[in-house]
Amino acid sequence: MTRTTRLPDRTILAVTGADRVAFLQGLISADVAALAPGAAAWAALLTPQGKWIADFFVLNDDARLLLDVESGQAAMIAARLLRFRLRSQVGVDPTGLSVVAGWDGPAPDGLGWADPRLPQAGFRLLGAEAPDDFAAWDAHRIALGLPDGSRDLEAESSVLLEAGFDELGGISWTKGCWMGQELTARTKYRGLLKRRLCPVTLDGPAPPRDTPLLNAAGAEAGRMRSATTGLGLALLRLAAIDEAQPLTAGTITATPQRPAWMRPAGC
Repeated sequence: MTRTTRLPDRTILAVTGADRVAFLQGLISADVAALAPGAAAWAALLTPQGKWIADFFVLNDDARLLLDVESGQAAMIAARLLRFRLRSQVGVDPTGLSVVAGWDGPAPDGLGWADPRLPQAGFRLLGAEAPDDFAAWDAHRIALGLPDGSRDLEAESSVLLEAGFDELGGISWTKGCWMGQELTARTKYRGLLKRRLCPVTLDGPAPPRDTPLLNAAGAEAGRMRSATTGLGLALLRLAAIDEAQPLTAGTITATPQRPAWMRPAGC
């Protein structure tokens, strides 16, 4: 049975104007030009040095592109994008539309758009009525290993490959240049990645964000990110993910659970 929940921390920006596709194409990690009407992509906005600033979904809504963004980042994202407008015919404006997430079934009456990261991730609806069941959605998301923006990533510090953007379709390697591409490609092709976000099962209350997770030798193997009852995401060293041995945070045990989509280290 399909489940839905309102996402209280999400909102929609509209990117309009004749140059909207070309404008975004050179700034974000996904291939906007390849989006068919009604389709969506997962994308990130990076610093010129390739560090994460924000991520969002881009929906091709015919005469406009809709960005499903964190509410607390909406003004910042609009301002950063518009810095690069120059003579482009483009606008970035709030719409006031709310966002609903759905999973465990199809979108009602065929409406909405598929979450492009994984089939199991479900779909999104704009401006629809839905119950407040965020905790259930959060557990579903974390179990799949899907990051949730600033809850799991650090502004001007995180790199996309840590958060699964490569495997989950959030990066285009073929569309041409985009901001931050050079460092992202160097990290991939030179094998420079050292840590990954990975689900962990928890045998007690979720440790706060940034709590160190220690291995059996007492060395730091990673740090907690977002969490819910019994589950969390942690930024772990690759060896800790491969070994899949329990880690500790005080009296709490956190055991890595590599998701099926995540490639092993070195692949």
